[in-house]
Amino acid sequence: MDLRAFISLLDREGELARVRPEVDPYLEMAEIADRASKAHGPAVLFEQPKRPAGQPAVPVLMNQLGSYRRLELALGAPLDDIAKRIGGLLELQVPSGLVGKVKALGQLKELASYGPRYGKKAAWREVVVDPPDLARLPVLTTWPGDGGPFITLPIVVTKDQQGRQNAGMYRLQVFDGQTTGMHIHVHHDGAANFREAGDRMEVAVALGTDPAVTYAATAPLPPGISEFMFAGFLRGEPIDMAPCSTVDLQVPSDAEIVLEGYVEKGETRLEGPFGDHTGYYSLADQYPVFHLTAMCHRRDPIYPATIVGRPPMEDAYLGKATERLFLPLLQLVQPEIVDMDLPIEGVFHDCAIISIRKEYPGHARKIMSAVWGMGQMMFTKFVVVVDEHVDVHDYSEVTWRVFNNVDPERDTVIMRGPLDVLDHSSPYARYGAKMGIDATRTWPDEGHGREWPDELAMDPAVVRRVNERWKEFGLPFS
Repeated sequence: MDLRAFISLLDREGELARVRPEVDPYLEMAEIADRASKAHGPAVLFEQPKRPAGQPAVPVLMNQLGSYRRLELALGAPLDDIAKRIGGLLELQVPSGLVGKVKALGQLKELASYGPRYGKKAAWREVVVDPPDLARLPVLTTWPGDGGPFITLPIVVTKDQQGRQNAGMYRLQVFDGQTTGMHIHVHHDGAANFREAGDRMEVAVALGTDPAVTYAATAPLPPGISEFMFAGFLRGEPIDMAPCSTVDLQVPSDAEIVLEGYVEKGETRLEGPFGDHTGYYSLADQYPVFHLTAMCHRRDPIYPATIVGRPPMEDAYLGKATERLFLPLLQLVQPEIVDMDLPIEGVFHDCAIISIRKEYPGHARKIMSAVWGMGQMMFTKFVVVVDEHVDVHDYSEVTWRVFNNVDPERDTVIMRGPLDVLDHSSPYARYGAKMGIDATRTWPDEGHGREWPDELAMDPAVVRRVNERWKEFGLPFS
């Protein structure tokens, strides 16, 4: 499903609003999209962006994934169903007996069948912009303190020394018609590829892809798993890829706009500030410079954009998708984990609430250490662990457990480690303290010398009797 097919689907499902009057990409579009996000409103297609005289209008799509319904329309199934499929694939890693091994081989073959199909015809090569000129695109400035206009929804493709392609989402500040910043954090795969590269690393940027590809580029996949294979798995069919003309990379063949170019070692430029998903401006810093060598687009292209800021916003739903889809992976390594919630107010790398089947003293601390040792979860600043019967998605219940069950001296862990570069509270960039909170029932051999009280619960027989007679009471509640 390309972006145009997705827009048509949103239109049919009543999930799209079309804005026909002229709207300025400088702040105005962002203000409208922000209101749409906060009101749990539809995707918005701006049909007439304000543009320089003589430039054709390039419609702008925003908030395309800004609800659970649109996200599930984009991925083709409810998130829990996709999580079950992922859980089924993970089971193949520990087959038992001949039947299990045969089943595992079949599942591996299924997964491999979703690998990208290379060398397809590129729809995005219908119009060649020579020389490349980013002024042709309605690039947004989303907040008044931003350092300039930013491309906010790019699929940035690089490859490692083994030739394996990686897709990430790294914002691009437009400096002029042929150069942008490339905001690759030191922990990102794109940054690792850059470190391994020679003096120059080739880069391709796809704008306006199948929404499954857009999501996959944000997903914290294990090393060696292709984002394009994962997108194919989500979509249920391989993603078609087409070769670029000036760099040895391939991008989705149905993308709306493709930028090709390179970044060079030793060349950086001040990038930012940028109004970020924390709800604060991320500070300006030195980042690599992306030089364009080619620019192509489909006839009558559609430009995708997003605005990030204080939640809830569109990226909150991408984070919630990751919470659901990657829970099976966490459970594979730590099977005692029952459920997980990443509160959107914690912008996903600041807080994780996890319920466990507690089996021994110190079990909650073991889970904290495991979380801080797993991929991008190493950034989690607060890990709250509760017992298995606690609903981690009910924040009222979670806070009640924390405030009542926790002894601050006994049940908290403070350690230092890597933090997300966007964490402005730490004394050092990318490094600082994190806290674990054990809100499980404390066992005697965990240092609780007193008797732990029982929770209040009504007699089940009384509950049944009241339920049976409820209608005769005539009360205006249930």
